[in-house]
Amino acid sequence: MSDTKYGFTTTILHNDRSKSIEQGSLHKPVHTSVAFGYNDARQLASVFQGKEPGFRYGRQGNPTVSALEDKVTKMEDGVGTLCFATGMGAIGALFQALLKSGDHIVSSSFLFGNTNSLWQTVAGQGVDVAFVDATDVANVEAVLTAATRMVFVETIANPRTQVADLARIGQLCRERGILYVVDNTMTTPYLFRPKAVGAGLVVNSLTKSIGGHGNALGGALTDTGLFDWSAYPHIAPNFRKQPSQAQGLAQLRAKALRDFGAALGPEAAHHIAVGAETLALRMDRTSSNALALAQMLEADERVAAVHYPGLASHPQHGITSELFRAAGSLLSFELVDSIDPFDYLNRLQLGIPASNLGDTRTLVIPVAHTIFFEMGAERRASMGIAESLIRVSVGIEDTDDLLADFRQALDA
Repeated sequence: MSDTKYGFTTTILHNDRSKSIEQGSLHKPVHTSVAFGYNDARQLASVFQGKEPGFRYGRQGNPTVSALEDKVTKMEDGVGTLCFATGMGAIGALFQALLKSGDHIVSSSFLFGNTNSLWQTVAGQGVDVAFVDATDVANVEAVLTAATRMVFVETIANPRTQVADLARIGQLCRERGILYVVDNTMTTPYLFRPKAVGAGLVVNSLTKSIGGHGNALGGALTDTGLFDWSAYPHIAPNFRKQPSQAQGLAQLRAKALRDFGAALGPEAAHHIAVGAETLALRMDRTSSNALALAQMLEADERVAAVHYPGLASHPQHGITSELFRAAGSLLSFELVDSIDPFDYLNRLQLGIPASNLGDTRTLVIPVAHTIFFEMGAERRASMGIAESLIRVSVGIEDTDDLLADFRQALDA
């Protein structure tokens, strides 16, 4: 494959062939070995010391996983990527490798439930976490301190679809020299690249739309190359020997993969890499399906509220239209009080009650009673999560079939 600049799908589809592949395989083969032997012991030592590229042990890298990392780097226009066993493993790596007791981070209060739970755990271990409404940069700026090391936001919040003030937060972080971390899971690098708003690190749950078929867990951290790691106070001396741009990922690989062990397996990496080839095609379809479903629900008097950034009525529709190629596959809605949400869900024929996101099939879940149940009613209310809220991860079904199913469940 030449160095010609190709489009998004062509690049991902043919990226494995940019390097030599065993036996001319079109996909990078699944390498199941956890150990890698060398004919020359000096070369083995050189690899361990970081003087030349190579594989040491499966926990720190694997040829199949490395090929996926290269794909994700291309997707996000980054300088390097690390893959993890899950998306939460990738987010946990931020704490494990980059934060210390006494540090301060600012996080959007509109978060995936498990991320919120993780930050609560982090707060109990000596890192101060400030939760703010990140739809307005002023709220972020108001809580910054001299100890602030990181600002963390999601592009589109799950499940209420609030959109962070991405560009202005990025500008603030640049001015203050703060690491800006953006979770791009809900948009994916096809709909939006956080590098465009100044993100230093980008999180993707590969389990979701990038893998896209609900058959493998995985997560990724991508370094965009925009953050100056030489100014970050917690880089260990042995990683300072590397070029500034490489220091962050080097420390993350050592402390979050080698030491903490949240490594992605090669079989899962292969599933995700194959799924990623059709990301753009699936996101176009799921985004158009989601918009059509959101418009249908919004027009129905039996629906009390619809939350989808592609709707003109959404508070952050302007940001969505400006930054994203489309508004994605996630929406949520609330039924009027006279309709029991559980009965409604049970009447759906195509929408499957399940907790994943970004699958080819449409998945539905009663949020307050499942994935946000542990949070408690008070915290849910502060996040705008109604007790009747239904989250929908819209799939690639034929649009007319999908709309008919959600309509018949209302008619019944």
